[in-house]
Amino acid sequence: MGIFDIFKKGLEKTKNGFLGKALSILKGGNLDSEKIEEIRELLLLSDVGISTSDYIIERVKESKEKDAIEALKKVLLELLGPDESITFANEGLTIYTLVGVNGSGKTTTAGKLAFRFKKTGKRVVLGAGDTFRAAAIDQLKEWGKRVGVPVISHQWGADAGAVVYDTVTHAISEGLDVALIDTAGRLHTKDNLMRELEKIHKIIKKLKPDQPQEVLLVLDSTIGQNAIQQAKIFGQSTGVTGIVLTKFDGTAKGGMIFSIKRELNIPVKLIGIGEGLEDLKDFKATEFVDELLE
Repeated sequence: MGIFDIFKKGLEKTKNGFLGKALSILKGGNLDSEKIEEIRELLLLSDVGISTSDYIIERVKESKEKDAIEALKKVLLELLGPDESITFANEGLTIYTLVGVNGSGKTTTAGKLAFRFKKTGKRVVLGAGDTFRAAAIDQLKEWGKRVGVPVISHQWGADAGAVVYDTVTHAISEGLDVALIDTAGRLHTKDNLMRELEKIHKIIKKLKPDQPQEVLLVLDSTIGQNAIQQAKIFGQSTGVTGIVLTKFDGTAKGGMIFSIKRELNIPVKLIGIGEGLEDLKDFKATEFVDELLE
């Protein structure tokens, strides 16, 4: 199965619950008021959100495209904007921190990213910054074994800042290319835990002033619009540079991607579309919209 086929399979639920149904409406030609209301309802059911759904509908109505499907495609692509991939430092060590609430898939994402980077020849270390759960430390160690990269960890309940310090200093001393730091899952409403994230990033900057390169917010795509509020709070507290949407193959709520972009202007950089090591993909707007509207 090729990369596009895997991507296509991963989007099945989103497509079937989203624009797949809208296509039969749009293929009818001109958009009358009844069709517009049907499309708005489909957008809302796909967790696009009220504000963004209204925005999409208005833009489609204003479009000069004669073909309704082409009009919708153009609006969606303009809304998503240009693709933005994860970036690397110009030279030396690149550090990524993964943040988000409990159960969003941060540790799994860290493992998959380690696999991805190692596959391209980069030397990687994982940092077990989630010291609140012993299971999280064990899980990251298992990923380290599976992928074949070292994991820096302390005992359960240790200071997460100390783990981050040791991870970064190890990466610098060994001349590694990438440090991936997993952090404790935390509710975005807990101020003390959010402050700990700020502390972690201060430690990184003391050791490497130009890092972290990316603060990746990992969101469970199955929670739909609830992810928007999470993204708002984390973005304010930690300077999120990109979003990773996990469990995308298990949701019909893929429309939340449009709301994230319009309301927060934070790019979705990666999506998880399966449980395999290679099922973490760069988000490609054209490929995404084309598949939805096929």
